[in-house]
Amino acid sequence: MKPTELYILNQPEKYRDILLHIVAVVEHTLPEANLEFKWGIPYFYYKKKPFCYLNASHKHQFVDVGFAKGFQLNSQQQHLIADNGRNTIKSLRYYALDKIDNDILVAVIEEAKTLY
Repeated sequence: MKPTELYILNQPEKYRDILLHIVAVVEHTLPEANLEFKWGIPYFYYKKKPFCYLNASHKHQFVDVGFAKGFQLNSQQQHLIADNGRNTIKSLRYYALDKIDNDILVAVIEEAKTLY
């Protein structure tokens, strides 16, 4: 089994369900992206460059979808989070599967791919 699959499948159900959903949305929206295992987490690459990562934060109880060029995104800013110390990555955070707005996730993916 691949490290990305192990990472996702070994998560508690709450995080696993969110991660599997996000992977499906990214792969459907951006089929040319490759899911790799970098820096200990699943990381999508697009055109051989870092695109977005998936991180289950058990401490803070959310799944972080961090976009490598997040600070260059213009739309959906009200949903994107920039933590202190980050200068390139902005992320979408999901605390529950039923709180994922697919339209927002797809819109961010679509805009982010135009930056490559």
